[in-house]
Amino acid sequence: MRVLSGIQPTGNLHLGNYLGAIRNWVKMQDEMDADSQCFFFLADMHSITVHEGREQRIRNVRDMAAALVASGIDPDRSVLFNQARVPAHAELAWLLNGTARIGWLNRMTQFKDKAGKDREGASVGLFVYPVLQAADILLYQATHVPVGEDQKQHLELSRDIATKFNTDFGVELFTIPDPIIPKESARIMSLRDGTAKMSKSDPSDMSRINLTDEDDAIMTKVKKAKTDPEPLPETAEGLAGRPEANNLVGIYATLSNSTPDAVCAEFAGKGFGAFKPALGELLVETLRPMRQRFLELRTDDAALDAILDKGAAKAAAAAEPTLRAAYDAMGLMR
Repeated sequence: MRVLSGIQPTGNLHLGNYLGAIRNWVKMQDEMDADSQCFFFLADMHSITVHEGREQRIRNVRDMAAALVASGIDPDRSVLFNQARVPAHAELAWLLNGTARIGWLNRMTQFKDKAGKDREGASVGLFVYPVLQAADILLYQATHVPVGEDQKQHLELSRDIATKFNTDFGVELFTIPDPIIPKESARIMSLRDGTAKMSKSDPSDMSRINLTDEDDAIMTKVKKAKTDPEPLPETAEGLAGRPEANNLVGIYATLSNSTPDAVCAEFAGKGFGAFKPALGELLVETLRPMRQRFLELRTDDAALDAILDKGAAKAAAAAEPTLRAAYDAMGLMR
């Protein structure tokens, strides 16, 4: 079994990233047997679809590497690297552009959402972004890819590209990857709007819990989080139509390895004046060691680069046979 997943290097990790994906990555890493391996990469080549200054991009990559290690990703047990250190990603993406079809890319809903009404003004990179994603996956013969709801379509495209390439060139080169959709994967919403995902792009810092937030800041954000005047119900069924309440209960349940029903039973009949301090304390105790480790790591650029270099060397060695075979299948002499 070979698992691959990536994350955009946007700088600081927030609670939505951690509970929505990273915690599951750590769990997968810890449960891998001797014949399996996890590849986790920072998608810095994907990030160029949005303009960003050179120094900021470099800082974001290093900070995200620090955040992942602080969250439990072990560079000695998993392969942790950034895309740009492994040129095979860009090479295979170009080869796969000959297999992917414009009609397939035109159906990608994420391009439509991100380009909006100004599709003619969007970068070409944003349009072919899913082909690079396919290269990311197929390059390592990934058997499984953790995906959220918003990435299912891109994984299907990767499967289509792999199947067509294998068929067109009469080879069995690319593994057809299967999705991993963790049953306990949490969907963490904004603290200001229970119908919107927690996001770094939200202009209000009060909408999210950042990995770098101090204990007092975490408590303040939780206490000021939007809720409603009703007490907590006896079961999670009673949270229907109460998005903010549902979000906070879900966060508590995920952090405590419990269930929304169990949390409701514990706090049934109590208002948020009692529930929020308990949630705040749980967040503080969970995030404090990660924050401390992150702040230690991010001050040592040389150590972070060494981690990424080591991971890139492993990734490049794993990718080379697939890339070479793709060139050969297409009759491209190197």
